[in-house]
Amino acid sequence: MPDHAADADDRVGRDAVTVTVELGGPLDISDVAAIASGAAVRLAERATARIEASRAVVERAVSSGAVVYGVTTGFGSLADVRLTSDHARALQHGLIRSHAVGVGRALADEEVRAMLALRAHVLALGCSGVRLEVAQRFVDLLEHDILPVVPEQGSLGASGDLAPLAHLALGALGEGLVHMGGAVVAAGEALARAGLGPITLEAKEGLALINGTQAMTAIGVLAASRAKSLAKTADIAACLTIEAILGTDRAFDPRVVGLRPHPGQQQAARNLVRLLEGSEILSSHRESDHLIQDAYSIRCAPQVHGAFRDVLAQSVRTLETELASVSDNPIVLADDDEILSCGNFHGQPVGHACDSLAAATVGLASISERRLYRLLDPKTSNGLPPFLVGEAGVNSGFMVCQYTAASLVSESKGLAHPATVDSIPSSAGQEDHVSMGMIAARHARECVANAEVVIALELLAAAQGCDLRAPLRPAPGSSAALAAIRRRIAGLEHDRELKVDVDAAVELVRSGAIVRAVEEEIGALE
Repeated sequence: MPDHAADADDRVGRDAVTVTVELGGPLDISDVAAIASGAAVRLAERATARIEASRAVVERAVSSGAVVYGVTTGFGSLADVRLTSDHARALQHGLIRSHAVGVGRALADEEVRAMLALRAHVLALGCSGVRLEVAQRFVDLLEHDILPVVPEQGSLGASGDLAPLAHLALGALGEGLVHMGGAVVAAGEALARAGLGPITLEAKEGLALINGTQAMTAIGVLAASRAKSLAKTADIAACLTIEAILGTDRAFDPRVVGLRPHPGQQQAARNLVRLLEGSEILSSHRESDHLIQDAYSIRCAPQVHGAFRDVLAQSVRTLETELASVSDNPIVLADDDEILSCGNFHGQPVGHACDSLAAATVGLASISERRLYRLLDPKTSNGLPPFLVGEAGVNSGFMVCQYTAASLVSESKGLAHPATVDSIPSSAGQEDHVSMGMIAARHARECVANAEVVIALELLAAAQGCDLRAPLRPAPGSSAALAAIRRRIAGLEHDRELKVDVDAAVELVRSGAIVRAVEEEIGALE
């Protein structure tokens, strides 16, 4: 699997982030991506009154001795155990400690930043019954870049992401481990350095910190954000390949594409037409009969890229609905002075969105790998040398780049098996249907990461192919992409250590540099 933590570190901080995002107000995926990359946050002004009103409801319930799940009772299958007010603090802290049993690799810093923001955001919506200082503590951690170490495995995605959110909460309380200043330190030490004291949780607050979908949502949102950029990059890569192998743009004619009006297909086709406009390479063989029609990986690019875009758009809609949601339990209804148990923490909607994104991303990577294959085979590349390098046999050129791409596509096929089709009962049968949403989110993230590499490999080879068509020049859009690649990566004349080139190409894709270069030349792509 790709080292997603290292990849994330490469992206965070690349550009200075100056915006401040308000939590407790409207959020979209671009807001979350900005926070993950270092944007400042603050609680919305109107959040304070909401938080204080919901807290007052909890305190009245405790003082009256009312039976309220998680406030005056135990948790999960222990909900029928009545507790006294004397147990409140021990109960809340014990809940966090006992649930922090995640395992596996730590989430990337950018993912933890997103989690911190999303948990503070839900608390700021004013239905969780916590004190203002609890919500503010998550903002404080972001401000001081104190990021709890959160293992990525262990969530069933049912009562929300219990284990990951418990690790997040531990750091907020000054327990467990955190990342600070490039090192892993004890949370208590990090808080002290930042001049922050420990928080003692009161009734309901421990439960409020761990019920919700903020781990799976954070990962899913960041994967979707990357996928939006990848959709444009895939169109750019396809155009470079089309020019390199002497393909045609006739199949992208709006008169025929318009007869099948899927929105994503229309967007991709318009991008392809614009990107190929003014190509000397295409003009050189427009009237030739070298091919009756291009292979599917060329001719059907709008259909396949478009299907990915349509699934991505639906996944984004679901994820942004989740950003506007209260996923706590029980929920405090301040206007009605009532506390109700519910199932808003269940991760099924987010899980399905991430499963769909993962599956669609495999199709995008798969068609890219097929185009890469065609670039390297002289039987399908219309006269390019084998593996795009001279002295074939002496030089292997880009041969094994296709192996790597094929390997990643195959791996992604396994990752794209929908996690949400599974369920395992837990908590003595009380939690008898779970979403596996966190697993779905992690798989979506890995599929997107793999696709970024595959498309980077196609770009690397297609750039070489376009160079070999000189003196004919590719279209202005393609030329801008080619120039961005050549500023970092020299053309290949004979075999050299290609890993350096591959890493540079992947960074160009993940940073958005390819898309920016093209859009600066021909305007924004769809």
